[in-house]
Amino acid sequence: MSIQPHLDPAVRHDMVFLFDVTDGNPNGDPDAGNRPRTDDETGQGLVTDVALKRKIRDTLALAAGDDPRYGIFVQAGYALNPRLEASYDATGLKLDTKTKITAEQADRARAWLCDRYADIRLFGAVLSVGKTGALGQIRGPLQVGMARSIDPVFAADHAITRVTQTKQEDIDKGETTEMGGKWTVPYGLYRAELYYSAARAGRTGVDTKDLELLYRCLEMMFDHDRSATRGTLTPRGLYVFSHSDAFGAAPAHRLTERVTVRPAKPLSPEEPTTPAAPPRAFGDYVVSVADDGLPNGVTLTKLIA
Repeated sequence: MSIQPHLDPAVRHDMVFLFDVTDGNPNGDPDAGNRPRTDDETGQGLVTDVALKRKIRDTLALAAGDDPRYGIFVQAGYALNPRLEASYDATGLKLDTKTKITAEQADRARAWLCDRYADIRLFGAVLSVGKTGALGQIRGPLQVGMARSIDPVFAADHAITRVTQTKQEDIDKGETTEMGGKWTVPYGLYRAELYYSAARAGRTGVDTKDLELLYRCLEMMFDHDRSATRGTLTPRGLYVFSHSDAFGAAPAHRLTERVTVRPAKPLSPEEPTTPAAPPRAFGDYVVSVADDGLPNGVTLTKLIA
């Protein structure tokens, strides 16, 4: 049975992912009081690659169920060193610092980690910590870019109150409420690009199921990460340009640039990319995909459209 182009781990894939946020904070900056991240010069909203990969990691574990190949290496509540040391135990290597580990032994331990942890297979990992520093690093095949909003976003700071105090002495002084705050973005449509290298995937052991679950996670991950702070996050587009081989048939930017987003009601014919009013819903945009005349050897799959 033939593999669908976007599920073939042996070829290159370039992806465009669109998602939006309504009345929420998609990615707060801890150095700025958890204010939504923005580009200081343009006002466009930003979501870091780290935040996106965290959501993918958390959802992968749920989507895969009890499959032992889908452990998550970077996981809350678990230290990295014991997990790295387990790779030595599993492959019969010694942990003492006097024993020099050969390249073949290190490769064996890295292969064990790749087979056990899906996020290492996809994203790679830095393994040069603790007693297992000889493992170096694994370069993952999937690179996730920063997400950037199509238009500037307005970060609103909301004052909130609580009907009780944190400290008893404040209640004894007659205080009845305590002030706090939260940040939200009224609306923002974000675009991120992802790039998959089949050459690196061959070294980490990515298979068809890994890609299938990756796409499922991008479609469903916001449903498993709900919170009042994050508001409503919704996937709006996932476009996968698949090549015919590992090298690729065209530069990535010539493919991803085929996915364009314009305001449904522009300010004027002279300014077609400027919205007439601040966007407040996905319907305020029009997404266009130039799927005609693709380079030979490139296939486009619209998984969310």
